[in-house]
Amino acid sequence: MNRLEKLLRELCPDGVKVYSLSQVAHYAQKRIDASQVDETSYVGVENLLQNKQGKTTASSVPVVGAVIAFEAGDILIGNIRPYLRKIWLADCNGGTNGDVLAIQIEDKARLDPKFLYYVLSSEDFFLYDIQNSKGAKMPRGSKAAVLNYQVPIPPLPVQSEIVKILDNFTELTAELTAELTAELTARKKQYEYYRDKLLTFGVLERGTSDCVWRTLGETCHLKAGKAISAYEISSEKTPIYSVPCFGGNGLRGYVRTANQQGDKSIIGRQGALCGNVCYATGGYFATEHAIVVTDKGYFNSRFLYHVLVHKNLNQYKTAGAQPGLSVARLETISVPVPDMSIQNKIACVLDNFDTICASLTSGLPAEIEARQKQYEYYRDKLLTFEERT
Repeated sequence: MNRLEKLLRELCPDGVKVYSLSQVAHYAQKRIDASQVDETSYVGVENLLQNKQGKTTASSVPVVGAVIAFEAGDILIGNIRPYLRKIWLADCNGGTNGDVLAIQIEDKARLDPKFLYYVLSSEDFFLYDIQNSKGAKMPRGSKAAVLNYQVPIPPLPVQSEIVKILDNFTELTAELTAELTAELTARKKQYEYYRDKLLTFGVLERGTSDCVWRTLGETCHLKAGKAISAYEISSEKTPIYSVPCFGGNGLRGYVRTANQQGDKSIIGRQGALCGNVCYATGGYFATEHAIVVTDKGYFNSRFLYHVLVHKNLNQYKTAGAQPGLSVARLETISVPVPDMSIQNKIACVLDNFDTICASLTSGLPAEIEARQKQYEYYRDKLLTFEERT
């Protein structure tokens, strides 16, 4: 028998009594002048982080009027779009506004703030909050319904033991997430290092046998695709909308028919991500904001793709509110053209690296998600009690 089981058996053998939140807590009512808060102590709904990740520093702070005062130990919940699951256990005094619910405990000698925080961080609470929200475009949670939420309140020693266990789970999950993220970052840097080494060629005179440098315009045809209406593009692949559609920022969605064929690189030419490079095979659609690169016979298509990614084409964009890349500018960029046998070897090595990185990119986040779900499962189990009638 572990310590928690022992405490439950000793202190609440007949179960745990459940109370509505309004019986043990209330919304903060005190107001303070806006001059008493700054970017570190003001918490608006916009700087509460999604998915229970706490808060960040406020980007804007009211300078006149009054704000709702909260205290360390209060629980702040975003009341706009509750499906974003914004919640934070305050570690300081500060101020907020009406879009945030500041929940204050009536008696902290009876209810541990961190225990209540864990209860209100549960998926059960957020599903309840979502179900009771109103509004389609910008749903808002029901303050009355939140106060009616049923909260189990075991004796304080039980609460403390559960908080201790969940704090440990939280710390381990955070450590694992940091380690896996660092691993992914390290592998990407390793890939970029070897890619840069493999794609760094000396500038040789034209006509030498190892590697010459030519312009992209000399070696390839560059042509933008065709315009297509947004309603003709599906965000999801379906049996009808099965053809990949590439735009200025990469894969845009799926369409019915293709306007391009073959294994080619596609350069996004307009938007914040202009200069991004995708590799398309088979049939696909390129919009007017995507440039299709057709080799004139100089390249292994995968080698050319890696060269274009390595070139960081975004650096050649035009300045302005809507950055872009012109075909004329891209045609002037110099690219290495080594012997085809060298291209084949480099393409093979970099494709293998690509595969490894893609596996890590999908595998490590999946591992992080699995650990997070495991944590949430155990948290919900720890917060589920036999109710005392």
